[in-house]
Amino acid sequence: MPGEPARPDPDALLALARREGRGRLKVFLGAAPGVGKTMEMLAEAHRRRAGGSDVVVGIVETHGRADTQAAIGDLPILPRIRIEYRGQALEEFDLDAALARRPQILLLDELAHTNVTGSRHPKRWQDVEELREAGIEVWTTMNVQHLESLSEAVARITGVRVAETVPDRVLAEADAVELIDIPPAELIERMRQGRIYRPDQASRALRGFFKEGNLAALREMALRRTAERVDADVTGYMRANAIAGPWPAGDRVMALIGADPSAELVVREARRVADALKAPLVALHVERPTADPSADPGPALRLAEQLGAETETVADDDLPSAILREARTRNATHLVIGRGRPGWWRRLTGRTLSATLLREATDFTLHLVPEPARAPRRLRAEPRALPGWAGWAATPALVAAATAVGIAFDGVVPEGALGMVYLVPIVAAAVGFGPIQGAFAAALSFLAWNFLFLPPRYTLTIAGPQDVVGVVVFALVALLLAGTTGGLGRSVRAARARMLGLRRLVEFSRRLGAPGDKGDLLLAIAEEASRIAGGPACILLLLPPLPGESAPEPVLRASVPISVEPDEASMAAARWSAANRRPAGRGTDTLPAAAWQFRPMRTAHGLAGLVGLRLPEVGVPLEGEADRALDALLDQGAVALERAELMEERARSEARAETEVLRTALLTSLGHDLKTPLTSIRGAIGTLRTAGPALSEQTRADLLATAEEETERLSRWISNILDMVRIENRQIEPRRETVDLADALETAAARAGRGHGREVVLDIAARATAPRLDPALLDQVLVNLLDNALKFSAPAGRVVARLSREGPEVAITVEDDGPGIPREDLHRVFDPFFRATRTDRVAAGSGLGLAICRGLVQAMGGRILAESPVTPDGGGTRMVVRFPGG
Repeated sequence: MPGEPARPDPDALLALARREGRGRLKVFLGAAPGVGKTMEMLAEAHRRRAGGSDVVVGIVETHGRADTQAAIGDLPILPRIRIEYRGQALEEFDLDAALARRPQILLLDELAHTNVTGSRHPKRWQDVEELREAGIEVWTTMNVQHLESLSEAVARITGVRVAETVPDRVLAEADAVELIDIPPAELIERMRQGRIYRPDQASRALRGFFKEGNLAALREMALRRTAERVDADVTGYMRANAIAGPWPAGDRVMALIGADPSAELVVREARRVADALKAPLVALHVERPTADPSADPGPALRLAEQLGAETETVADDDLPSAILREARTRNATHLVIGRGRPGWWRRLTGRTLSATLLREATDFTLHLVPEPARAPRRLRAEPRALPGWAGWAATPALVAAATAVGIAFDGVVPEGALGMVYLVPIVAAAVGFGPIQGAFAAALSFLAWNFLFLPPRYTLTIAGPQDVVGVVVFALVALLLAGTTGGLGRSVRAARARMLGLRRLVEFSRRLGAPGDKGDLLLAIAEEASRIAGGPACILLLLPPLPGESAPEPVLRASVPISVEPDEASMAAARWSAANRRPAGRGTDTLPAAAWQFRPMRTAHGLAGLVGLRLPEVGVPLEGEADRALDALLDQGAVALERAELMEERARSEARAETEVLRTALLTSLGHDLKTPLTSIRGAIGTLRTAGPALSEQTRADLLATAEEETERLSRWISNILDMVRIENRQIEPRRETVDLADALETAAARAGRGHGREVVLDIAARATAPRLDPALLDQVLVNLLDNALKFSAPAGRVVARLSREGPEVAITVEDDGPGIPREDLHRVFDPFFRATRTDRVAAGSGLGLAICRGLVQAMGGRILAESPVTPDGGGTRMVVRFPGG
């Protein structure tokens, strides 16, 4: 309320209170390896130890760097624990020793590290969680690419998928984050000097991950994530200390979306402002119960989401107050609004939204978007809700206005007819303010009509029977109008409220149907439940019961705000609700003393989860539209979760089916490609053992040659398997150097031709082409392709290898006149263990050659495709490999 002192946000105070009992966490965050995180942590540790703090090194990874080892200096170090794993004794961080030692500050390097199997926790960040619960302050290091939410983006930028990740909430819950940053050029120079990796590792890193563009992109990610963290700290401080804001510590843009034609233009303009300021964007829509139900802000909100904005919808009668409240809550600094077309009365009295914000939003920068060209004009202005006392003040004014009209027509119109004038204020008061105000207007109208116009005038006496009948009819009609029109007005307002709820429900359904993972779905349900209940909300999913237990265990999976979670007493209510599939907790008949209320999300197949609400007061349940909206949310959320479970199960089934197909193909290939050479080798060796002396020299030579040939074939097949494993695990790192493609093609053609006793026709049109490739990998690709072409073409067939220039690329084409590949199999020929139906009848193979070729070509930055048929009779195959030109 205006005039009341600002109060701290309870959620912000609760978050501070929860941190009080835990050890602090400080994260030294870097954009890439080698920026100096560990060195900075050790330098700070020495400063704190010199000040009298008890600082202990839990684990610091030196990676063989002498300067890092020297930086540890005289800091006490906890002994590591030795864990046996696959016959080796590996050293890991000793969590129990750290808990027993209980230093003031514990240094733990590499937060994303995966612990050896047999450790208490699989990840080091989980060790940190236990240390913090014990009240120990932990300092740690990590790189931005290890954040779980950024792993996909990092893989797209660098081409390297990070295997070890840390949940984003660990960084969000840290008490301090210190960014360690150096320019990419300086980091690359450190790498060249051997100050980060050994020389052989450094050269590979400089060709791959440590490119200047990659490092610049990672640096921007680290800066943005740190800026977001600082912004969250500022916002939390403001809420905890009841600071209304905004604080101009950083720019934040808020677009105010209405239901008019200019809404989408406002979104686009706000996006341009946010991009220019490099600031986050929030799109806000304020729903008013008195608004036109046909107006739909949905397209503008969807556009805002597509442009990367965070969208929020709130309900309030007072539009300017709601806008300023949300803007201060989110610490916005720029407000973007549309000019619109307000009515002439609002413009005359200065009650337009832009004028009101110009007067009241003195802490914000206001951007006014021009009206779109040829925008349709609204036919009527939206009604503005009035406070409750206005009805009691306006009703006498309406009656007085009707009295003035009656006085003006007194003597012209019979006094009985003048009573009809008073029906107008009765209807107006009933429709505008309700039936009680309508009855009040009826009473005032009757007294005014009787006193001023019915004889004898200026008294409340009724003289004749005719006047008595008129008064009775007037009273009945007035009361009937007050009741019916008041109820009609109430029904209209209720219908508008239901329309608002329905619109929110439709918008929520659209969010549930949007692409995203299960975590996004749970967060959307929690946000909608929080909006309906007006307080914190959470989503609990159910774990299967443990052996010996019958009830499932609810586990927290999402909450709004992210820092809240039910206490142990409330979790007892959650367990009861999960076991009995009925609401429990505050405001119910079961465990009403709990701080939270839990409602089950039921489907036809069982219980999908629980929605938890932290209600403000005991005995104040949700009522009316809020309760119905929550029931609809539970139904929709349950169906959405069930659909997500079914989709995950389908994905798992497809993965199992694909794995089964590959397993069958592998076993089939093993049975065929291993059995044949082993049988030949065993037969040759058996013959030499039993009848060796009796055999001629030529026969013994033939048997030995057969054994040697089959051994090479077996070795080649096993080598293909190992190559495929290396490709699948992304373990191939090309050693790039300038390659003369003409010489490489001629060498590979000569080698493949000798193996088959045939010649390959060469057509080289780009002899000067010399891109940077790996010569060994390129030779393996060319030999495989030429060997396939020779093997699947007729003995007298023709195999052609071409080298040509195609714009910025160079193309190597290998073409044969064999049976060709069916069109429906072209997209699968590069899959492991796949064999096309026609070629399978011509020559046997493992189905790995083309898969290996594709992997090696992609590792060198090229691409490969298959074409068939290429001959007039419907046969022949053409393999085309393209690399960026030199």
